[in-house]
This record gives sequence, C-alpha cells and structure tokens, in this order.
Amino acid sequence: MFPSKSSETGRDPWTDDDHDGPPPGPGSRDSTADPDLGGGDRTPRKRRGTGRARRGEGAPESRAADAPADDDEPDEEIEPVPIRRLLSVAVAGFAALLGIGLVLGAQTSGPDSRLPFAAVVLGVQLLYVLAWTMAMRPPALLLIAGISVVAAVGADAAAVVPKTAGLAPLLYVAVGALVVGVLGQLVRPADRSRVTESLGATVQIVAGVVALGTLLVLTRLPAGTQAISVCLTATAVALAVARLTDAVLPWPRLAPQVPRGAAGVVLGAMLGTLASAVAGSYLVAFTPVSGALIGLLAAASAVLVDLGVGYAEAGRQMAGESPTLWVARHMQGPLGGFALAAPAAYAMAVFFL
Repeated sequence: MFPSKSSETGRDPWTDDDHDGPPPGPGSRDSTADPDLGGGDRTPRKRRGTGRARRGEGAPESRAADAPADDDEPDEEIEPVPIRRLLSVAVAGFAALLGIGLVLGAQTSGPDSRLPFAAVVLGVQLLYVLAWTMAMRPPALLLIAGISVVAAVGADAAAVVPKTAGLAPLLYVAVGALVVGVLGQLVRPADRSRVTESLGATVQIVAGVVALGTLLVLTRLPAGTQAISVCLTATAVALAVARLTDAVLPWPRLAPQVPRGAAGVVLGAMLGTLASAVAGSYLVAFTPVSGALIGLLAAASAVLVDLGVGYAEAGRQMAGESPTLWVARHMQGPLGGFALAAPAAYAMAVFFL
C-alpha cells in the first residue's frame, strides 16, 4: 500500500519541501521524529509550510484573530470643564488691583524713600509664595516656603541696600536659596527620593520672588519708574481683559480641561499693547512706538504665564491630585504674570532706554 497523499498540499507527507529522497529511517535525525531523538512515536507532525504561498495560508484567520473587535459604541468624550463667570471676573479684578498697587507704589519710590515701595513688593512676594506653594504642593512644603520667604527678604535688601543698582546681588540670593533648598531636601530621609520634584518647585518659587525684586532695582535706574508704569499697565490690562473675555465669550476653548478661551488670550495681549502705547505717548522717556514694543513683551508674557498655570492645574487634577485652597490656585496665574513682566521691564529699560 502506498501512503495516501495529504489533502492539503497534494504531496507525500514523508517528503520535505527542500529535498527529495526516501522517507527517513528509524535512526535518522528528522524534524518529524520525537524531540528527544530516542525513537518513540513516529507520527508526523503538522509540517510548517515554506515559501511565501505557505506562509500566507491561514493569514486571514490569524489576522482576524489578532485584530481587535470593532466596538459599535463611540469613544467617551471628555466633558468640558464649566467656566465660572463670576470667578473669572474676580480674578480679573485681582489682576487689576495688583497692577494699580505696583504702579502707584513705584511712583512713591525715590532716593530717600525706597522702603514704601519695598513693602509693597514684599507683600506681593509673600502672596506669590503662598499661592505657588499651596497650588504646587511640593515635598517639604514648609521648608520650601520658608526658604522662599527668606529669599524674598534677601532679594529686596539686595536691591535697596547696595550703592550701585544691579542684578548681581539678586542672583547671589537666588543661587543661595536654591542650594539651601536642595541640601534641606537631602537631609530629610522621607523626601530624599523626591529631590528632583522639590528642586523644580524651589526653582519656580524662588525665581518668581527674586524676579519681583527687580522692580526695586528698576526704580533706581533712569526712566526706570516710567518703564514700570508702562510695563505693569500693559500687564494688568492684558490679564484683566483676558479674564473678563472668558467670562463673556470663552471661545474657542483651548482644551476641554482648561476653562479658558483663545479669544481672551489674544484680545488681552492686543489691548495690553494698546494701553502701553497710550501710556508711552504721555511719558517723557517713551514714544507710542517704544511704549507699544515694551508693552507687547510684558502683556504677551503675562497672558501666556496665566494660561500655562491653567494647564498645569488641569494636569494635576487629571493625575488624581486633590485640589488645594481655591484662593491660592486662582491667584497663581496673575501673580506669575507680574513676576515674569518685572524682569521683562528691566530688560527693555536697560537695552532700549
């Protein structure tokens, strides 16, 4: 009796695709024999096909098995965060009051009366420390907050006490605060594993309070007080208009998780620039063009920082972190905007005036 042919391939099951010859003997090493090569069951295994055609056999079934089943149900849509209009109006009012306080405080500064404006700046710095530490909740929160408060006092003293106005003393204070913050984190065994996170929070908070201290240095420069008036006016108008626009027309939404609209960001930057151009037309050291240039930088920086704070808060909430003191969260954006506008005003006054 001849062995029957395979119904699948039409070839002798004892033959191989790569060579012709008689069936393997009892002692031959063949892939159809038992893996232990000691004889035993000689039943031929299911032969693996060779060539492209044989590899393609059964492909539709395997692809169908591996492919995920199509769900008829649509993907879940992210529900947009509702915009609280009264809250947007309140934040806009806070930004306007903050700008008015800093601008009027700068007008009181003089060679023999620097302490009143220093007190105003210190108050803003303390609010900055409170808002950012409570919103970010870094490891060793009390340690970072204490170091930031000391850095704020040291930056103000470094801006007022030296006979020559400059930023070098403020940079020394910032570097010293960062070093102390890192060492304090390494000393604590419980928080040593989160030293990178703590360092990032310390950098942001210390940099913010030191940046606000540059306003004191700016008042000691020629036309520095006028530069503060132009820049901080643009910043206050930009932040207030952006928030008020969100209360009236929060469109288009930048992200479902962020209760902000693109119209407010753009309109705030434009009207802030316009306000600085108008202010520049009434000041001696400025023209409408120079006022618009310096105001554009301050206004755009402020609204972008305020918007970035909103994205950061949305990211923390999506990560599952519990929300903290709501007052601190909503003060964080305007305070960050003014903190970035202060060194921008100093740079524009030094390089363009």
